Amino acid sequence: MTPFIAELVGTCLILILGEGVVANAILAKTKGNGGGLIAITFGWAIAVFVGVFSTSSISGAHLNPAVTIGLAMAGNFDWALVPTYILAQLLGAMLGSTLVWIHYRQHLDETPDPAAQLACFATGPAIKNNFQNIYSEVLGTFILVFAVLFMTKATNSLGPLDALPVALVVLGIGLSLGGTTGYAINPARDLGPRIMHTILPIKGKGSSDWGYSWIPVVGPIIGAVLAAVIFKALH
Repeated sequence: MTPFIAELVGTCLILILGEGVVANAILAKTKGNGGGLIAITFGWAIAVFVGVFSTSSISGAHLNPAVTIGLAMAGNFDWALVPTYILAQLLGAMLGSTLVWIHYRQHLDETPDPAAQLACFATGPAIKNNFQNIYSEVLGTFILVFAVLFMTKATNSLGPLDALPVALVVLGIGLSLGGTTGYAINPARDLGPRIMHTILPIKGKGSSDWGYSWIPVVGPIIGAVLAAVIFKALH
């Protein structure tokens, strides 16, 4: 794989397992219906684990525009490669969410609540307040990127388990901070699926809530930039 394909495939894997656990927990007539936030946060952490260990040796497993921008801001990644990585991540997120739609298509059509349908694709706030919502995304992404910047490669590799630290960080963010906005902490993770929600045929589909869509894009970027600035200042 090239780094472009690795970023696309890794992000796709994250979206398949991450959005899959949301769909399983909230859609009508699924065997996991009612799984709740705990199931969702663990599912997303495992999704990140799978995506990272599958691609880290090829592209570094950014799988998130905020991580890519944060690493570039900190001087740990070439700015010239940033657009290519972000494009791959966005395409991977779109592909992953489409595969989840195919898998849960009947359950999406059986779910009468348009908000629950949208939640299987994109994030949304529990209480809509632009300042509070963007703060939540900034804080969550700051913690993610700050932790990633401080992670060092293990002297003795444990193979796939080397991906565990970042997955645990994502799990912690979800458990501690995920109740406000659904913790996108990844612009591609929200934007790509929201585009697909707009395009795909879903019975009873409502709005894709494009009025909110800028928050899970701008918030994570701000959080990543702040993490890189503070990381550099501490060094």
